[in-house]
Amino acid sequence: MTNKHFIHWLFILTTFLCISPANAEEHETTDQPSNKHYTGMDVFDLEFVSDPRISPNGKQVIYTLNSNDIMTDKTKSNLWIIDIEGSKNRPLLSGKHSYSSARWSPQGDRIAYISSKEGSPQIYIRWMDTGQTALISDLRKPPSSLTWSPNGKHIAFSMAVPAEKSNLIKKRIKPKGAKWSDPAIVIDTIRYQRDGIGIVPPAYTHIFVIPANGGSERQLTQGDFNHGGSLSWAKDSKSLLFSANRNQSWQRQTIEGDIFSVNLLGQMKQVSSESGSESAPTYSPDGKKIAYIKTPNLKLSYVRSTLFVMNIDGSDPKELTMDLDQSIDSFDWAGSNKSLYIGYDERAIRRVSQVSLNGKLKTKVQGVSGTSIGRPYVSGSYTVSDNNVIAYTRGSASRPADLAVFKSNKNETITQVNEDFLAHKSLGKVHEIIYNSSLDQQEIQGWYITPPDFDPAKKYPLIIEIHGGPWLSYGPYFSAELQQMAAAGYVVFYDNHRGSKGYGTEFSLLLHNKYSSPDDFADHMSGIDAMIEKGFIDEKNLFIAGGSAGGIAAAYAVGLTDRFNAAVAAKPVINWVSKTLTADSSISQIRHQVPGMPWDHHEHYWQRSPLSLVGNVKTPTLLLTGENDRRTPISETEQYYQALQLLGVDTMMVRIPGSPHGIAGRPSRLLTKIDHILAWFKRYRTDVE
Repeated sequence: MTNKHFIHWLFILTTFLCISPANAEEHETTDQPSNKHYTGMDVFDLEFVSDPRISPNGKQVIYTLNSNDIMTDKTKSNLWIIDIEGSKNRPLLSGKHSYSSARWSPQGDRIAYISSKEGSPQIYIRWMDTGQTALISDLRKPPSSLTWSPNGKHIAFSMAVPAEKSNLIKKRIKPKGAKWSDPAIVIDTIRYQRDGIGIVPPAYTHIFVIPANGGSERQLTQGDFNHGGSLSWAKDSKSLLFSANRNQSWQRQTIEGDIFSVNLLGQMKQVSSESGSESAPTYSPDGKKIAYIKTPNLKLSYVRSTLFVMNIDGSDPKELTMDLDQSIDSFDWAGSNKSLYIGYDERAIRRVSQVSLNGKLKTKVQGVSGTSIGRPYVSGSYTVSDNNVIAYTRGSASRPADLAVFKSNKNETITQVNEDFLAHKSLGKVHEIIYNSSLDQQEIQGWYITPPDFDPAKKYPLIIEIHGGPWLSYGPYFSAELQQMAAAGYVVFYDNHRGSKGYGTEFSLLLHNKYSSPDDFADHMSGIDAMIEKGFIDEKNLFIAGGSAGGIAAAYAVGLTDRFNAAVAAKPVINWVSKTLTADSSISQIRHQVPGMPWDHHEHYWQRSPLSLVGNVKTPTLLLTGENDRRTPISETEQYYQALQLLGVDTMMVRIPGSPHGIAGRPSRLLTKIDHILAWFKRYRTDVE
């Protein structure tokens, strides 16, 4: 039993002992699933693996083990190490503090990592032979993108550097001891807010280096531009590659970025200058080539990214994945200079394939997954050793991510971080369903979860739960939220409707300038009809829910149909005009998701807005949004709530204090979200008292 399990069960035991027989009955809930089924509080027992980092020699893997702390209501990350055969699995850096971003030195003798053990995120070094650790930084802001130099003498990283604040007036001097209101916040930039942060203090991300044995960090890049993302050292350890948009109009641009190199004296040279984004530049092992991801700046809602290789001076760029109609998300050079490993999604499966310099593709790993715990999004990561062993996260329909390795043409899962807990649970079973949309017979892939102890001879209420994005994808993966719905007695259906990623460019563009619309609505309704045809769905008990883009779809759907008993729209967009002028994603969405500015295309914005259909709504609708949400601001929820109230539609607004767009970022908020959804649906079920 880990420390996490002990604290959780101690909490439960303490609570039980504090309930006297006289008041025990008022704490009982007759509608809760049995302990053999998944319950909401089980989220505090879940663990998952992320960020696997294989050693250069391919013999060991350091991975991050994540767990939810019931006392702090946060996800804690510790570092563990294991041999690739699955032996000697042990904690490397573990305790009440979080440790993350472990990065092996090229020699494999040390790791760098980040921890807030001393109060703020700092860089530490651990010697692998002795276990000794050293704090080597004293940074003002959190570091990211830790990258060792090939000679092991320096670590490069990126960090925000505060910029001068704008002032319109001269600050007045208040009398000593006077308590005045906080000073005004003056904003004169277009990118002034970010979800999860709020109003962003003026700052620019720059690249730094610090000696691996400790010392002062040195800033290499300059200017009012952001230089984040991945970093790559030259073979001689004297310069670095990075990608940045250093155009003067960068704040109003979207898919733009060029490749630059900077040496240890801060001298910068531009390597690429094409339109669009050249990102994640990485030197080949011999230092003679640069691989990078190219994304054209097309005014489309979905733009495919491809892998390129060029000479180190920027000449002779060559596309390697032109025959693959999927977007490249990540890549690594193989141990030699003749091929690379690429990560991409295809039909809800994240794959790792090897591609040669002539474009020949061979799949190595299928099923990188398991790091999205709340909902079943396609997720996960991998790394490759110098001798071509791959370490990756691997989940399933019944388990969050474990650690897996690929070696000698075989895949093997080498951890079981949830087996002590989930092996004793009866979970809802995930099934695939393929059907055709009534709109145009387009094939749609979906899944449904049957309740534990499912009996096909019975009739069950159905929840359709719609994914966000909308250019993201769900898959046959573990989901704490959907398992809780299934344990409450529902069949839970979800689909990858048109626009979802991983089904080719044409499929992803079927929703270009059309979200939400009768088109994706038809995909969802056809899926429900296909589920009803299976014979175990109660047609009188249909429910719809979704978050973010899924919340838009749910709100749009109830404006087109009355077939649902109740709906929940979590963090939706209700009015595209107000959304694009108040949200942190406005620049990108105006450029890629709609025909143009809202004042020039008001009719289109209105047609895509659920508010345009609100006069048709009869379905009881609950709205649920974080009060600090800047991606789909709560003002969107307030508009729809007020409209439904004025129309006399049964509605309720649930506001999550302190929460940004990612409501499930805190375990208790995830529970609050699902508890409210299930309570709302139970109110309108006709098959219960």
